[in-house]
Formats: sequence, structure tokens, C-alpha cells
Amino acid sequence: MMVRVKVAGRSNRLARGGVSSDYHAAMDEFLNHAIREARQGLDEGGIPIGSVLVHRGEVIGAGHNRRVQQGSVVLHGEMDALEKAGRHPAPVYRESVIYTTLSPCSMCSGAILLYGIPKVVVGENRSFMGEEAWLRSRGVEVEVVDDEACVAMMRDFMRERPELWNEDIGV
Repeated sequence: MMVRVKVAGRSNRLARGGVSSDYHAAMDEFLNHAIREARQGLDEGGIPIGSVLVHRGEVIGAGHNRRVQQGSVVLHGEMDALEKAGRHPAPVYRESVIYTTLSPCSMCSGAILLYGIPKVVVGENRSFMGEEAWLRSRGVEVEVVDDEACVAMMRDFMRERPELWNEDIGV
């Protein structure tokens, strides 16, 4: 199922880098969408990591970590958002931005590279430092927002469910 959310008047400017105040307002909206996805995952008994894939100012895929809920080994937030986006021609991915509440792991970073997604907006990397250096070394722009809501959500989850957190990150 494809989720489409259009941010009025921002799509063309976002695709080209655009005006910074519009860009940051849209970025906040997209990161907030990812945070809502993370909270949904937590409400379902899973790990609170959410992600949205945005093409030209429109959310084309939104997801959250569903490893616990689905008994899956691969349904991290970014993977779920990509899956829900469905198939697209290669240029769509090369014009997209992926927003994620937590720094992307090796698997999710590999998918970002495979599909040629040029930019990742990361809610926070204090709880877990993913493959940001690898992504940057391959030409991907990585913007770490250090969002306090993302930090608090992961901090609380790691304190309350350390066994689930350790399973997810392979400790």
C-alpha cells in the first residue's frame, strides 16, 4: 500500500534544495511523520523506529520497525518504508530523501545505497551510530537533526526493553 502525503507548495523547492525556511518546515513535517510511525511501532509492542521516503515533497512510503510484530529479521523502519513505497523507476529513488528516527544500520544503509537515495535525514544517532560514515563515503548526504523526541523515545525504550533492543542491534 502506498501512502501519499503532499506538502502544499513545497515539492519543487524540496526537489532542488529550495528555500531554507520552507525546507526546514517540510523537514520537520516529514521527521514528525517518521516519529508518528515510531510511536505506532512502540504501541504495537515493537521497537520505536520510524521512517518515511519522500519524493519531490510527497511521502511515497512510510513504515516502522516491525520485526517483533511480524516475526521478521529484516523489517527495520527504513526497510518497511521502502517496502510500502512499492516499486518505482530508478530516477524516483535518486530524487528522494529518506527520513529515519534513528541512524540507519548496515542493512538499511545498504538499501539506501542500492537504490541510490541521495539524502538521509536522521532523527538521532546518540542511541546508535549506524553507517553514516559509509553512506557519506559513497556520496550520500547525511543530516543528523538530533531531535529530542527521537532521543527520549529511544532512551526510554532501551531502559524499559533492553533485551529487545539488544536483539534488534545484534548484541
